[in-house]
Amino acid sequence: MIADTRSSNTHPTRREALQLLAAVPALAVTPAWSADDESSTYDQDSVLAAALEFFGTGAAGIAKVIEKAFKEQGRPNGYIKGEEASAALTIGLRYGDGTLQMKNGATAKVFWAGPSIGLDAGVNAAKVFTLVYKLPNVAAIYRRYPGVEGSLYYVGGAGINYQRSKGVTLAPIRLGVGLRTGASVGYLHYRREKSINPL
Repeated sequence: MIADTRSSNTHPTRREALQLLAAVPALAVTPAWSADDESSTYDQDSVLAAALEFFGTGAAGIAKVIEKAFKEQGRPNGYIKGEEASAALTIGLRYGDGTLQMKNGATAKVFWAGPSIGLDAGVNAAKVFTLVYKLPNVAAIYRRYPGVEGSLYYVGGAGINYQRSKGVTLAPIRLGVGLRTGASVGYLHYRREKSINPL
């Protein structure tokens, strides 16, 4: 008679299988970027250098608003260099375009437009340097980002405010005449292609 050498322990039970799955390291589901990962985010000095090169002036104000952003939001994993035109008569409109640059090397063209409410009137054009936080990939930039009311900060000719959507925070920095009091109220819609529709 041939002995049955199979054992009931050869294959894991359902309970053992569940325990094995639970033991899988959390690393397996960790996003590709991390706010604490220096290799996937920009440090303050490199962001300041890029912003100063972009604006070419206003060093004191730019340094202070970037310092504030790092203190409140941490290290960004991307930024947008762009230009925009805005007009306001209590209710304003903004249109802009630029290039998104992520720390991982990915880039994308971005267009934006949106309404705002301000206390001034006029038309102007300006450069905009936008810090980007917790963006998982370039495609995730294309959506509406409401302004965070009361987040407008202005010092030394430079201003910054926050826009947030689905865990992603954008922090546009404007210099001089590009700043309007209504910048922190309303939203901006970021798109793949230019559109005259501000909504």
